Amino acid sequence: MSNVSTQAVHSDQSLKNLDMLRQYSAEELAQALMEKLAIAEKDWHRLKSNRKARASEQSVAALVFLTQNQPEEALPRPSTRRSAGSIARSLPRHVQRMEIGMR
Repeated sequence: MSNVSTQAVHSDQSLKNLDMLRQYSAEELAQALMEKLAIAEKDWHRLKSNRKARASEQSVAALVFLTQNQPEEALPRPSTRRSAGSIARSLPRHVQRMEIGMR
Protein backbone atom coordinates (compact mmCIF):
# COMPACT_ATOMS: atom_id res chain seq x y z
CA MET A 1 0.00 0.00 0.00
CA SER A 2 1.45 3.35 -0.97
CA ASN A 3 2.07 6.09 1.57
CA VAL A 4 -0.68 8.27 0.05
CA SER A 5 -3.31 5.51 0.22
CA THR A 6 -2.23 4.65 3.78
CA GLN A 7 -2.76 8.28 4.77
CA ALA A 8 -6.20 8.24 3.14
CA VAL A 9 -7.20 5.13 5.10
CA HIS A 10 -6.05 6.73 8.37
CA SER A 11 -7.85 9.95 7.47
CA ASP A 12 -11.10 8.07 6.74
CA GLN A 13 -10.83 6.22 10.05
CA SER A 14 -10.18 9.46 11.90
CA LEU A 15 -13.29 11.01 10.36
CA LYS A 16 -15.36 7.98 11.36
CA ASN A 17 -14.00 8.22 14.90
CA LEU A 18 -14.86 11.92 15.05
CA ASP A 19 -18.38 11.25 13.82
CA MET A 20 -18.78 8.57 16.50
CA LEU A 21 -17.52 10.92 19.24
CA ARG A 22 -19.90 13.71 18.23
CA GLN A 23 -22.82 11.74 19.65
CA TYR A 24 -21.48 12.28 23.17
CA SER A 25 -21.59 15.49 25.22
CA ALA A 26 -18.40 17.24 26.30
CA GLU A 27 -19.14 16.16 29.87
CA GLU A 28 -19.45 12.51 28.85
CA LEU A 29 -16.20 12.66 26.90
CA ALA A 30 -14.39 14.36 29.79
CA GLN A 31 -15.68 11.73 32.24
CA ALA A 32 -14.59 8.93 29.91
CA LEU A 33 -11.13 10.49 29.68
CA MET A 34 -11.03 10.83 33.46
CA GLU A 35 -11.82 7.13 33.83
CA LYS A 36 -9.08 6.29 31.33
CA LEU A 37 -6.43 8.45 33.03
CA ALA A 38 -7.35 7.79 36.66
CA ILE A 39 -4.72 5.98 38.67
CA ALA A 40 -6.17 2.63 39.69
CA GLU A 41 -6.28 1.86 43.39
CA LYS A 42 -3.89 -1.08 42.89
CA ASP A 43 -1.38 1.26 41.18
CA TRP A 44 -1.74 4.23 43.53
CA HIS A 45 1.37 3.63 45.65
CA ARG A 46 3.52 2.97 42.59
CA LEU A 47 2.27 6.00 40.62
CA LYS A 48 1.43 8.60 43.27
CA SER A 49 4.86 10.22 42.76
CA ASN A 50 4.72 9.95 38.96
CA ARG A 51 4.37 13.58 37.88
CA LYS A 52 2.99 12.80 34.44
CA ALA A 53 0.34 10.39 35.76
CA ARG A 54 -0.75 12.78 38.54
CA ALA A 55 -0.75 15.80 36.22
CA SER A 56 -2.91 13.98 33.69
CA GLU A 57 -5.32 12.78 36.36
CA GLN A 58 -5.69 16.20 38.02
CA SER A 59 -5.93 18.14 34.76
CA VAL A 60 -8.73 15.98 33.39
CA ALA A 61 -10.54 16.20 36.74
CA ALA A 62 -10.51 20.00 36.36
CA LEU A 63 -11.89 19.58 32.84
CA VAL A 64 -14.76 17.48 34.20
CA PHE A 65 -15.60 20.21 36.73
CA LEU A 66 -15.59 22.81 33.95
CA THR A 67 -17.98 20.76 31.81
CA GLN A 68 -20.26 20.43 34.85
CA ASN A 69 -20.33 24.22 35.21
CA GLN A 70 -18.37 24.11 38.46
CA PRO A 71 -15.45 26.39 37.58
CA GLU A 72 -14.63 27.10 41.24
CA GLU A 73 -13.69 23.42 41.63
CA ALA A 74 -11.41 23.62 38.61
CA LEU A 75 -9.51 26.66 39.88
CA PRO A 76 -5.81 26.14 40.29
CA ARG A 77 -4.77 24.96 43.69
CA PRO A 78 -1.17 24.37 44.69
CA SER A 79 -1.41 20.75 43.54
CA THR A 80 -2.94 21.63 40.15
CA ARG A 81 -0.35 24.37 39.59
CA ARG A 82 2.31 21.72 40.17
CA SER A 83 0.47 19.45 37.73
CA ALA A 84 0.43 22.15 35.05
CA GLY A 85 4.14 22.65 35.59
CA SER A 86 4.73 18.92 35.29
CA ILE A 87 2.85 18.83 32.01
CA ALA A 88 4.84 21.78 30.69
CA ARG A 89 8.13 20.13 31.67
CA SER A 90 7.14 16.91 29.91
CA LEU A 91 6.65 18.73 26.58
CA PRO A 92 9.44 18.78 24.00
CA ARG A 93 11.72 21.80 24.36
CA HIS A 94 10.54 23.51 21.18
CA VAL A 95 6.96 23.38 22.45
CA GLN A 96 8.00 24.70 25.88
CA ARG A 97 9.40 27.82 24.21
CA MET A 98 6.08 28.63 22.56
CA GLU A 99 3.56 30.82 24.30
CA ILE A 100 0.94 28.38 25.57
CA GLY A 101 -0.76 30.62 28.09
CA MET A 102 0.40 28.75 31.19
CA ARG A 103 2.66 31.47 32.52
